[in-house]
Order: sequence, then structure tokens, then C-alpha cells
Amino acid sequence: MEQQQEKLKEIARQIRRNIIEMLTESQSGHPGGSLSAVEILTTLYFREMKVDPANPRWSERDRFVLGKGHAAPALFATLAEKGFFPREELLTLRKINSRLQGHPDMKKLPGIDMSTGSLGQGLSAAVGMGLAGKLDNKDYRIYALLGDGEIEEGQVWEATMAAAHYKLDNLTAFVDSNGLQIDGPCTEVMSPYPIAPKFAAFGWHVEEIDGHSLEEISAAIARAKEIKDKPTVIVARTIKGKGVSFMENEVGWHGNAPSEEQAKQALAELV
Repeated sequence: MEQQQEKLKEIARQIRRNIIEMLTESQSGHPGGSLSAVEILTTLYFREMKVDPANPRWSERDRFVLGKGHAAPALFATLAEKGFFPREELLTLRKINSRLQGHPDMKKLPGIDMSTGSLGQGLSAAVGMGLAGKLDNKDYRIYALLGDGEIEEGQVWEATMAAAHYKLDNLTAFVDSNGLQIDGPCTEVMSPYPIAPKFAAFGWHVEEIDGHSLEEISAAIARAKEIKDKPTVIVARTIKGKGVSFMENEVGWHGNAPSEEQAKQALAELV
């Protein structure tokens, strides 16, 4: 177990390095919310989810929906590490004719289960996948990753209500609760807090964890799998820009790419 955890930690560090290198090359993108989600994605793709890079459309695979689609660099970096496409392709991020654009595109890139980017729509897509799984008597699971700024969107709560109504115990949503969004602290823009009681009131099973603890993420997913007739939300407390000292908890790094000099410092910290 300890050896596996160390391996996952190294994968997470590599994903963070990939993110920095991608955004430095593109000089465009969103580092803050990408870096805050790394441990969640690492745990899902390298420990929990049934996926096959050699067969991305495998009908029995688990599904993942990135509601906060601007965090695409984190998902792209994870998929490359998993083997869905060559790591070298990451450096084409946001370039003309690249398969890796500013948001995930399921028609272009293997491993993407849903095109996302318009905030608030991802959970609705995940609910649809959950319903399909129930109707088809499939045992695959659906995971969605939302931002705490994103859940200010009303459509999220319509989907939340629907998921509970249809008893989608095959659906687990994460809220990447880093406290910041593009215009500032979530509390000052349109506070979604407290998050956990809101989901509980809608009939969801709720877990609250440290979103950078691989152990806590895995344990929460394990508990979600045991829950019957309810969807689960895992509210993950995270740090925007996690892993890079000058980006951590700085709202200015929501959507700014690092310079070459800043990238050197960031990569030196990610060893």
C-alpha cells in the first residue's frame, strides 16, 4: 500500500510538471484550478476507474466528466500519463489544429467522455450517463468534477435534484473547493457555502475531505461505492495553484500562463 501511494504521489508531481510545461509553451490557459485538482484526477485514473487507453470507447468503462472544463490542462496531462496519447502532444495545447484546445473535446481526443466548458452543464451530462447505466443494467460508475465557483450556476442544482430523485448511486461528484474563482474569492462573488449541507438537503450522501490527500480521496470513493439509492458528493478542500509557491491561493493565477522564468521556478519546486 505504501509503495502504491508513493507511486501515485510521483504521478501527481509529473502531472503538475506537465501542466506547467503545457501552459508555458502555449502562453495561455488556467493553471490555478488545474493544479488544485491533480490528486483527485490521479486517484481516479490510476487507482479507481476502469478505463482502457487502448480502447477509449470501451462500453464497460467508467466515465469522467470535467464540469470545470477550463481545468482541461489537468485532464489532458492525466490522460497522457495514462497512455491515451503521447505526452509530447501536450505541448500542442491551444495551438492551431491541435487536438488539445482550451476545453475538452470528446470528438477529437481519446479519453474524453464529454465536451465541457460552459460552466454548470457537466453534472447534467453525468446524470444522463448515470441514468443510461441504470436503464442498461450496467455496473460502470460515473465521476464528475465541479468547481466551487461553478456550483453558483443554477443548472447544477437542477441536476443535483434529478440525481437524487432517480437514486443514482452510480454517480460520484467531486467539488474542487479551492475558494477562488476568476473574479475573486467565491464568498465575495456569489457564495456557494456551506456546500455539504446543500447537497445533503437535496438527498445526496456527502463526504468532506482534504482534496490533496490521496488516502482520504480513496477512502471517500470506497465509501461512495457502498452507498445505495443515493448519489455521492465528495467536497474536497483544495488549494488553488497547489504545488507552486507563488501560485498558491492567488486568484491572479486563475487564467494566466507562467513566463519562462516563472516556469523554471515552478518546475524546480515540483521535484
